[in-house]
Amino acid sequence: MRVLIGCGGTGGHIYPAIAIADGIKRQFPDAAFLFVGTKGGKEVGLVVAAGYPIMRISIRGLQRNKLIKNLWLPFLILKSLYQARRIIKSFKPDVVIGTGGYASFPTLFIAATQRIPTLIQEQNSVAGLTNKFLSRFVNKVCTGYPNVFFPCAREKIIFTGNPVRSSLCTFREDRMDALEYFSFSAFQNKKCLLVVGGSGGANPLNTTILEWKEQLSALDIQVIWVTGERYLEPIKKAMKDYRYIKCYGFLSNMEMAYAAADIVISRAGALSIAELCVRRKPTILVPSSNVAGDHQTKNSLPLAHQGAVIHVTDQECPFLLIPKVIELLNDEAQQLELVKCMEPFTTLHTNAQDKIVEVVLDLVKCSADCYPSES
Repeated sequence: MRVLIGCGGTGGHIYPAIAIADGIKRQFPDAAFLFVGTKGGKEVGLVVAAGYPIMRISIRGLQRNKLIKNLWLPFLILKSLYQARRIIKSFKPDVVIGTGGYASFPTLFIAATQRIPTLIQEQNSVAGLTNKFLSRFVNKVCTGYPNVFFPCAREKIIFTGNPVRSSLCTFREDRMDALEYFSFSAFQNKKCLLVVGGSGGANPLNTTILEWKEQLSALDIQVIWVTGERYLEPIKKAMKDYRYIKCYGFLSNMEMAYAAADIVISRAGALSIAELCVRRKPTILVPSSNVAGDHQTKNSLPLAHQGAVIHVTDQECPFLLIPKVIELLNDEAQQLELVKCMEPFTTLHTNAQDKIVEVVLDLVKCSADCYPSES
């Protein structure tokens, strides 16, 4: 089996793509994979680190604050379609998968016009523009949430949950080893707080932690703080005297961070939620208020209504977040209750990888049956 995967932009698009590839590879060790990403995106390093080859195409989105640069966008789209056509002609995929981001558009669109089996995986409760457009052309749409709207036939849409990388599902590292990884092994009796602002960082979270750093230090806990690359240097300078607070711009080894953490503060990206559910971590979600369709709030509400997470808005964050952290750290019964209520979501996302692989295999088999002379 030959599998072409288009993904790009943020970790929320890239990691599901890697998870799907891992799932296919587990069942078909001899399968060949090729990823398609954008020039300058995070996907190249993450995909290569996961052990998969990747090619880059020239595509980007509309830049609202740089109107002159948008004049080149039609030419980039045409160029990316040409590049995608060449990649498909060379690689000869049996199936093409897209997980969102600009690289998905030309890759999936060209594949669909050539009658190659195609599938998109939408992580969020509100579909992105690329996936909405592609849904009209692809064979199947797998969603991380129920009742996600797409302008296509409902028969195409399959609710699967969000796939989580195999390494996160199977990771069983000891907490002490994880603390040692972050140079906290001498302080194993201290509780550990993990703060994650997503792959790009989250200014409201960062600002709140900075303003409450004295109170956090007085709690006698240790903190793993993923700030986002663009925020890292000024935050590191501000925190240089706080030995129990370790700052990172980005963490590729989130397995260790989850293993070390007692509780987690996180943005409400769909993949972050899936990972936290699979790792069964007591969590405070702070959805970003600055995303299309307010989809992070919609991502978080099913869990909040189930009592599986604590929900804090961006507006509440400056005065409510740290008191909620203190309350949760001191209430182990509440921690256990959150994890217990998370169980249905844990099962959903743990099984998502296998469900999506099953859809992929059905597409390939159906194509082989329908077009035997082309298979």
